[in-house]
Amino acid sequence: MVEALVGAANRARERAGFLSVEAVAALADDGVLILDPFSTLVSPDVALAAGVTLWPGTIVQATEGGRVAVGSGTQLFPGTRVVADGGRISIGAATEIGEEGGFTIKTGHSSGVIEIGSHARLLGGGSLALDNSVGDGAQVLGPIRMQNCRLQAGGSHRDPDPDRRGGVLKGSGVARGLTVPTGMVIQAFGLFSEAPLRPQSFFHPKPRG
Repeated sequence: MVEALVGAANRARERAGFLSVEAVAALADDGVLILDPFSTLVSPDVALAAGVTLWPGTIVQATEGGRVAVGSGTQLFPGTRVVADGGRISIGAATEIGEEGGFTIKTGHSSGVIEIGSHARLLGGGSLALDNSVGDGAQVLGPIRMQNCRLQAGGSHRDPDPDRRGGVLKGSGVARGLTVPTGMVIQAFGLFSEAPLRPQSFFHPKPRG
């Protein structure tokens, strides 16, 4: 019975362009932590570095000549979809994507590029589409639809000086064509283009001493 179910799942996966259940589980041989190979979908040509963690319910897909590369120590939490339908998606090391509600990262054309640096955080059910650059340490916090934006690199969210951290978008709504410099944040609940740009120390005071 179990073999029949796995066989049926593998045939469906093959038709959709994904690795079999056994091939997903075998990614552990390359140092990738797969917590549930039955609910995890991965395309054959995706590049996953040793130390990547794929939580249950994640999808990492490359179609139409698209390319996806994920760096060491990065975690893709449940409900996260990374889809290069043409174009290129690169994700750096030790990045957290999809905690608190999943996340969707998708290129939809052959020249699309989405670059996400190391130690970044993308949380809370948001999405990246078209072309985007999320620098080292930058953060997208909340259900934000981000298109053609640039969050400049800086320290991670653990940097003691908030004004040295990577750029941040927080709240909910739509962000299009924005650049957030290092140490700055835009908080909005609607259109981010209408919200002020503030130093991160406005929300997180610098430590004294």
